[in-house]
Amino acid sequence: MVDDPAQLDLVDAVVPTTGRAAPVRVCLELDASYRHRMLGHVGVRRSPLHDVGQARAVAAAIARRPGFRLVGVMAYEAQIAGVVNRGPRRAAVRAMQRASAAELAHRRAAAVAAVREVAPLEFVNGGGTGSIESTRADASVTEIAAGSGLFGPHLFDGYVRFTPAPAAAFALSVVRRPDAGTATLLGGGWVASGPPGADRLPQPVWPEGLRMLGREAAGEVQTPVTGAAARTLAVGDRVWLRHTKAGELSEHLDAFAVVADGELVDEVPTYRGEGEAFL
Repeated sequence: MVDDPAQLDLVDAVVPTTGRAAPVRVCLELDASYRHRMLGHVGVRRSPLHDVGQARAVAAAIARRPGFRLVGVMAYEAQIAGVVNRGPRRAAVRAMQRASAAELAHRRAAAVAAVREVAPLEFVNGGGTGSIESTRADASVTEIAAGSGLFGPHLFDGYVRFTPAPAAAFALSVVRRPDAGTATLLGGGWVASGPPGADRLPQPVWPEGLRMLGREAAGEVQTPVTGAAARTLAVGDRVWLRHTKAGELSEHLDAFAVVADGELVDEVPTYRGEGEAFL
């Protein structure tokens, strides 16, 4: 994934062109953020390539560069795909997302057309779980990324057009009983990316009626929970939680247990389980 010739310089510094068996296949990342005169920059800050001319210029630089082959374009509309929009207080968010989708469809199509004049692209990737509908409507996109929502984490409970059935959860053991109304779980600080807040924390879902403590929340070592159900928990019991996005489970676990009709039918390794550590 590239958006700057400096990244090509870095690759050449590690593996010179003469030492490569084949060209390095690269994908150009277009900035999909929304720029509003009052709201300012809305979206993630990753690529500096926002307009058509910038995208074409870097694509041309890649095409001229020995040892590289430009094969794709990516544009992730985080302000649409990754922001909850359900509820009356989110009307402004929905309005921003509609405006952003319309602006991006025009700009992305023009940028892709310009890049295709320079390189024969194999794919144009866009979207995320929360923007499937608008990304699908963009004819310049050939593949849609939909990752976190496949697990149905609790972030997606707040989406207007997407209501997944929760498909993944994790269990933590009760290891301490500091008082009659509190049960303390081992670990639990599996926090999702984004602005720090309660919506980034795991959500206790079973037994029902549990909640975290506002002054302690989920911690690396322990997570106290309270509520009516906490009084019935004993040391050794398990509490099930839903994660906020999807990456948290793969960051902490070696494998997913696949369950169907109450039976364990498979076990699938995460990238950590396969010995990889990307971040």
